[in-house]
Amino acid sequence: MNATPPPLPPVSVIMPVLNEERHLRASVRHILEQEYDGEMEVVIALGPSTDRTDEIAAELVRETASNKRARVHTVPNPTGRTPAALNAAIKASRHPIVVRVDGHGMLSPNYIATAVRLLEETGAQNVGGIMHAEGENDWEHAVAAAMTSKIGVGNAAFHTGGEAGPAETVYLGVFRREALEQQGGYNEEFIRAQDWELNFRIREAGGLIWFSPELRVQYRPRPSVRALAKQYKDYGRWRHVVARYHQGSINLRYLAPPAAVCAIAAGIVVGATLTPLGFVIPAGYLAAITAGSVPAGKGLPLKARLRIPVALATMHMSWGYGFLTSPRSLARKVIASRRPAVVRTAA
Repeated sequence: MNATPPPLPPVSVIMPVLNEERHLRASVRHILEQEYDGEMEVVIALGPSTDRTDEIAAELVRETASNKRARVHTVPNPTGRTPAALNAAIKASRHPIVVRVDGHGMLSPNYIATAVRLLEETGAQNVGGIMHAEGENDWEHAVAAAMTSKIGVGNAAFHTGGEAGPAETVYLGVFRREALEQQGGYNEEFIRAQDWELNFRIREAGGLIWFSPELRVQYRPRPSVRALAKQYKDYGRWRHVVARYHQGSINLRYLAPPAAVCAIAAGIVVGATLTPLGFVIPAGYLAAITAGSVPAGKGLPLKARLRIPVALATMHMSWGYGFLTSPRSLARKVIASRRPAVVRTAA
């Protein structure tokens, strides 16, 4: 007779949310409908939303109260900051596997089962996969195309895909709880780039971060140029903070946007004050992103394809500007001396 397979480990799904009325219910539904036979809990950390997010979360708690396999509960996050929300949710959770999901992220049906298997097969401390951007209108389709193209994000596997293997960082992540406890959770000074910074510390401690294209999460892009510009300015600004904290954590991919900003600004100044030849640099950049948008927009409606160069320029220039203007006052170097922010809750 075949031996009975061991039970699957119980899983805690943690969600930091703020003003997520548009996607929260669908995101939680994708969790509750996972093809996973183990026990699950969903812990939603509620920031000070100004829309119906809290009301929707309360409905989800009531609707799952009698579900013995997968219940939803909430914890407060008065600061509204993502790393504080994540730490609060981790502290309130109780299972040995911790799955991070955002309020606008949609897990593929076998995401958790696949991640648990990969943790076992690879011995990794954190596994993650592809941030599969999908839009709902012409602008969001354009942003999604930009975010999944190499001209938009370079060689970042969690955006563009690639072969499974060790990685510097992954999108969201499925963690062993002991790895989070060992590192004291997320550094709450990092309003952005907290995932990259945590994964860096895990790797420095000898842990393995594993990327697999088997893991896919649908992601909804920012709905406007202004929102996208703020997102990428913050990304660049906080990625520079990570570089200050951790020497050797920067590479050429991260330096490309600030270099482009400097080159374009210099070209415009030279073109306006000395010689029209200076305009060759910004004109060359525009030609490059226009050409690069052609393969990126394959299969999209014309209106979406025409917006891809705008999305690319917004991402590049905002990230580069944020990186160049990142003030040293954003965060203090206290990682080495800070106490752990996460304490395991007894099961």
